Amino acid sequence: MGKGGYSIIIKPFIYIVDLLIIATMSYYLLTQKVNNIVLFVVIWYVLSFFTSFYKVYRFTKITEVISLLSKHVFLFIIVVFAILFLKNSDIKALSGIRFFLMLYALMGIFRVVLFYLLRKYRIVTGSNYKKVIIIGINNATIKLEYFFNNNPEFGYKFFGFFSDDKNIVKRGSISESLEFIIKNEIEEIYCSVKELSNKQIKEFIDFCDVNMKSLKFIPDNKELFTKNLYLNYLDITPILSLRKIPLEDSINSLVKRLFDIIFSSLIIIFVLSWLIPILGIIIVLESKGPIFFRQDRPGIKEEGFGCYKFRSMAVNTTSEVSATRNDARVTKVGKFIRRTSIDELPQFFNVLFGSMSVVGPRPHLWRQNEMYGTKVPKYMVRHYVKPGVTGLAQVRGYRGEIETKEDIINRTKYDIFYVENWSILLDINIIIQTVVNVFKGEDKAY
Repeated sequence: MGKGGYSIIIKPFIYIVDLLIIATMSYYLLTQKVNNIVLFVVIWYVLSFFTSFYKVYRFTKITEVISLLSKHVFLFIIVVFAILFLKNSDIKALSGIRFFLMLYALMGIFRVVLFYLLRKYRIVTGSNYKKVIIIGINNATIKLEYFFNNNPEFGYKFFGFFSDDKNIVKRGSISESLEFIIKNEIEEIYCSVKELSNKQIKEFIDFCDVNMKSLKFIPDNKELFTKNLYLNYLDITPILSLRKIPLEDSINSLVKRLFDIIFSSLIIIFVLSWLIPILGIIIVLESKGPIFFRQDRPGIKEEGFGCYKFRSMAVNTTSEVSATRNDARVTKVGKFIRRTSIDELPQFFNVLFGSMSVVGPRPHLWRQNEMYGTKVPKYMVRHYVKPGVTGLAQVRGYRGEIETKEDIINRTKYDIFYVENWSILLDINIIIQTVVNVFKGEDKAY
């Protein structure tokens, strides 16, 4: 397996094993009632959000893993026994003690074995690694370089230093690093704030936003101003990450994908199954051409995909031009389905097959990416997640034609907020607001 390896399935695997351990221990040591067992499993996972139990990374120490386990199991036991007491359960104290000890032992063994197996796997196979470079050479970055090169079990592959200091041996200058990053598909860039000017810091932030690279800062006595900095440690070196994206977490990604599959399936079965033949006949009777309109759009990581809609315009050669108010290309039925957003419904097939999500930044035209990619700050950040049938920017009034610079700037701000603050509750809220807006009518739905 190449770089990246099986990391995407590790966390779901841990969740499943934990579920089996809790369910099995509960059944044999506490209760055979299914509703109680389900309740215990739910409590375990709910508590994990408060204890950060599953926030374990490749650089997390084994002592921290055990500490998290001890805190989480202790809190879990307190809640479980409080509930059993309130329910007047007849479970004996000895059974409870055995349950606590067995649960802690099995969870501990599983965590420790997995911890060392993953490290051994990286060392033996050389897989599941991240390509990294360091910008700047000083005591802090030299320690980090030593960490990368002498701890292969953490899964980092160091590709060299870049610095403007002419007296130091390195890969190249700071400006030369940008081409090197693209050419060698570097995934993470560690920048020493001490050796960068404010202008260079901004250039790296913009570069990583456009090229979707992970940027991390090694701080010094200077103050680095940004609203989204997250502190971690690689050995004893403090690392500041520029942004945290919830959907990069495999569990969050799995939850969103399951929601997408269920929601899109319901729309396809209960709406599109009868709407496609009826609307298809009306579209064909009014103007010659296909029922559906397919257009290549940039998706996640700016990978192209075929975005489907009901055809709302007469067949033309200017499909890369956005619709405008009173657009002559729009047919009579097209005006209705665009105003009610019915034309977007075929995109639920895109959702079902994985190229889109129910909620996310709306997919723009390639021409718009070329126009705004380097001109609108952080515009490319919207490509960190799948595009959506609806999105936060759309329900806040920034849908349809981009008439002014403020339109694209505000749309981008809402898209970035969504990317950095995703939750399933936010998705549900956006879906509800979308339905409300459809019935209320929107000024820019044309």
